Amino acid sequence: MTPNLLRRGWAGSLLALVCSLVPLTPCTIAVVSGKATPDGRPILWKNRDSDVLTNKVVYITRGRYPFLALVNADDSQGQRIWAGANRAGFAIMNSLSEDLDNVSGGGRENGLFMRYALTECATVRDFERLLQKTDGRRLTAANFGVMDAEGNACLFETGRKSFVKFDAADPRLAPQGYILRTNFAFTASSKIPGGGYNRFERVARLFQTARNENRLTCPFILQEAARDLVNEKISSYPLDGPVRGTDSNPLYAHTNDTLNRYTTGFAAVFHGVARKDQAYLTTLWVMLGQPVTSLAVPLWVVAPAVPLALTGDKTAPWDDTAQEVRRFLYPDQRRNMNQYLNVTRLRTFGRAGVLRRTLDIENEVWAQAAKKQAEWARTKPTLRVMIEFEGKLASWAFDRYRSAFAGLKSAAASSE
Repeated sequence: MTPNLLRRGWAGSLLALVCSLVPLTPCTIAVVSGKATPDGRPILWKNRDSDVLTNKVVYITRGRYPFLALVNADDSQGQRIWAGANRAGFAIMNSLSEDLDNVSGGGRENGLFMRYALTECATVRDFERLLQKTDGRRLTAANFGVMDAEGNACLFETGRKSFVKFDAADPRLAPQGYILRTNFAFTASSKIPGGGYNRFERVARLFQTARNENRLTCPFILQEAARDLVNEKISSYPLDGPVRGTDSNPLYAHTNDTLNRYTTGFAAVFHGVARKDQAYLTTLWVMLGQPVTSLAVPLWVVAPAVPLALTGDKTAPWDDTAQEVRRFLYPDQRRNMNQYLNVTRLRTFGRAGVLRRTLDIENEVWAQAAKKQAEWARTKPTLRVMIEFEGKLASWAFDRYRSAFAGLKSAAASSE
């Protein structure tokens, strides 16, 4: 069955969607060819911005290919996927691009469509064929980023009736070996309905610098790009220079037009492979919560399990902690005031600051994961070994994470 929401099999999903408001989803994404990375492996990145801030990880076994995915916390069945990868090494994510569709509610099928793609596609070619078969029968308005275990990494600007493919390895389309998008399409007839232009200019500058320095890597994306708080348009560089502000008179940053936004619910980076025989190394680095409040841990997409901290019947414990940190950093929840991040708290909490505490834990996670990946590249591990390692690493990181922010309530009270 191909995804046509007018068909009976999708009627329930369509009704649920039509009867609810479509969430605001102004995301930032990147598709990076292995030609641009130091290790030759492609990368997908998504900062998901949405009015749904709580997310979790699920493992879905229904369909041709089981898959690992990020979903809204209340979507335990994984009906709408916002980023995911399947056992074959095919990965997909998106950003909403309403300028590709002039129909009200355009894009409401984006999450459903990605779910179907994960169950049915093993390669970028499969996904392109799926788009061809569903032209005129989709409710999509998206920039879809995809990659596969053959090393392909492409972006598809996709409306209801047509699509345009951008190959990150094609020097005519992506001279630097990567493709960036926020919430507008290069092929749209008008840029007026689009958005995210400030974010696009900022991320383009960051990626160009990293490319010039040969460090387009997963750590660069998650530790620098995903957590970036700069707004160049108004010369706001909140992390530069000495700490400013006090508990009683803190410095704030407006995070509506930054890469790390007040509405960012997760960051996800898929680290692909250059050789099909190593598809088992395809990795999802997941950061539940707003990036400056959280840290990333790795999951291997062939491992049929999710660490307990990252999932749950309702919310994920990891995300619960990230939301506590977010509320600490955004103490004023009145309308529009919730867009202002307390930079003084970000930089001084517990002396070291929120960012330093999360990065110290995350750096140890990177080190342990890199060592294990090198071992597995030489000798393929069993699924049990992979499940045990990712589970222990996530558990260790989560324990450290919770301990690092155990004093949030007392710190908030002392500054009031």
